[in-house]
Amino acid sequence: MNLFDINDKVAVVTGGSGTLGGSISKYLASNGVKVVVIGRTQENVDSRLNKIIKDGGEGIGLVVDVLNIEELREARKIILEKWGKIDILINTAGGNLPGATLTEEQTVFDMKVGDFNRVTDLNLNGTVYPCLVFGKVMSEQGSGSIVNISSMATMSSITRVPGYSVAKSGVEIFTKWLAMEMATKFSDKIRVNAIAPGFFISTQNKKVLLNEDGSYTERSEKVIAKTPMGRFGDISELNGSVHYLCSDAGSFVTGTIIPVDGGFSSFSGV
Repeated sequence: MNLFDINDKVAVVTGGSGTLGGSISKYLASNGVKVVVIGRTQENVDSRLNKIIKDGGEGIGLVVDVLNIEELREARKIILEKWGKIDILINTAGGNLPGATLTEEQTVFDMKVGDFNRVTDLNLNGTVYPCLVFGKVMSEQGSGSIVNISSMATMSSITRVPGYSVAKSGVEIFTKWLAMEMATKFSDKIRVNAIAPGFFISTQNKKVLLNEDGSYTERSEKVIAKTPMGRFGDISELNGSVHYLCSDAGSFVTGTIIPVDGGFSSFSGV
């Protein structure tokens, strides 16, 4: 018996057309998973889905606002009509917004409350709502695995990102709470966990971590200095942890937050 076998499972990936969700979607498809790519724009969803199909994977793409319950329910209906089940939910939709990031010269009192609300809503409720809609299927079928995305910003106060930090901290406690709820009221075969990525250079944070000439910014140098492995991660290095949490290899693992961070969260920097 291969405990890591995830072939023929059905996975919903919110934010599946983005950098993180796209990498996970492609990886799952390459391991025989039927992938539902959920994103905000048709162009990006189609682009990601086409890459999956081109590589021999199987999937569908749906344009859905993760903050719209009715759109999520409609997506659920489509998925169940096509495959009859939902085994995996990966919530990668989220990220920071420029307006919610303080400059080095600003203090918390300069923060725009509207932008704070937008980034907390996207990252927290953008995780909670899909869990409610797609997790309902898991509660009825008695099995499933949900993987949320936390952040290093929950483990200590990282400068300039108050909204993102607050939202991801909410994601962590909701992950633990939902793990308890699913196991005690529905089935011990429904698991809810999260991974906490360390620092990866992506489209969203590129301007903060890299200078125009490609060299590291001062912020990057601080990150590297506190990362024992001495480098940024590659986005593909998250796939192994996701695979583990989605497979029977993690059958007794629920309510956990797994750092994938090159040691950042364990190192005092001294």
